[in-house]
Amino acid sequence: MNLQFLLSCFYFFLPAYLTNMTPPLMRRFEILKCLDKPVDFGKNFRGEPFLGSHKTWRGVVGGILVGILTVLLQARLYQFPFIKEISFLNYREINILLFGFLISGGAVFGDLFFAFIKRRLKLPSGAPFLPFDQTNYVLGTALFLTPYLLTCPSPVISWWRVWFTLFILTFFLHAVFNRLGYELGLNKAKW
Repeated sequence: MNLQFLLSCFYFFLPAYLTNMTPPLMRRFEILKCLDKPVDFGKNFRGEPFLGSHKTWRGVVGGILVGILTVLLQARLYQFPFIKEISFLNYREINILLFGFLISGGAVFGDLFFAFIKRRLKLPSGAPFLPFDQTNYVLGTALFLTPYLLTCPSPVISWWRVWFTLFILTFFLHAVFNRLGYELGLNKAKW
């Protein structure tokens, strides 16, 4: 595994990273406050919250919008040789809006799905759930995006190798940035 491959993985997954970072920033700066309503509408499942009050429509909508906007920016940057060199995909040949929705929607789905699992395990919001707190959005994105990627024209690449690398890379990056967000008062949990 070389440095260019790691950089390509990071660049490819950048929309999902930014999608995942968006909800705490929107909460902190009170953006789209009108959407600060629980995704689960305050409903319970077997006596426990379905997702919890901290999973809001503001985070879902804001995260998906930021992810799509990031993909649109990547498509614009694709004209530059360096960006072409590190891109797994030809952004001129793919359906940009569909790709943007799948990568950001998958990230949101992964986060919501593992919040549901945590509530079933009776873990409170913010309790550690290693390694899924750090990687839930990688798994969700892989689930949403892999069928689409297998139909895209791309250089010969093993998407499974990309997902495995992103799982490991994201585990460490998420731990570092979450801790930084905690120290800056953006996140409530250190992990």
